[in-house]
Amino acid sequence: MSDTSRAWIKPVIAAVAIAVIGFGGYTVLNKREVAPELTFVSIKGEKITPASLKGKVVMVNFWATSCTTCVAEMPKMVDTYNKFKAEGLEFVAVAMNYDPANYVINYAETRQLPFKVALDADGSAAKAYGNVSMTPTTFVIGKDGKILKRYLGEPDFPALHKLLEQALRG
Repeated sequence: MSDTSRAWIKPVIAAVAIAVIGFGGYTVLNKREVAPELTFVSIKGEKITPASLKGKVVMVNFWATSCTTCVAEMPKMVDTYNKFKAEGLEFVAVAMNYDPANYVINYAETRQLPFKVALDADGSAAKAYGNVSMTPTTFVIGKDGKILKRYLGEPDFPALHKLLEQALRG
């Protein structure tokens, strides 16, 4: 073969290499972390198991009664839950381990929180979710058990609602 008849080889190899690198980058960036398989215990003593959440869209919100942003966002969290619960949204509000249980129970009862409220008494849930220390921190978990989005601070609620619509209907 002459050099001119092999001239196509280098561009083809380069194109294949670019495609492989691009696909590799896509798959790395597209991998979503699987949510930890935890059993939460609600303030009513109810066990919220991974099996009871399987196949559902779930919001896990780490919060504290001493967190002003948490308290400010809670009515919007209630509205979000009420808007999507009929479509199957599950919501677990996880109180941080430094939050006194009686404060959490009082807050949940006086505000009539409509979703499950759990205590993270030993801090294991916060640790399992990547050492959550800032409140509020909210995770949206898809039906496949993978984390769709993590919000630090108050979410952009219109964007959150759009994400929930897609996840619940998808």
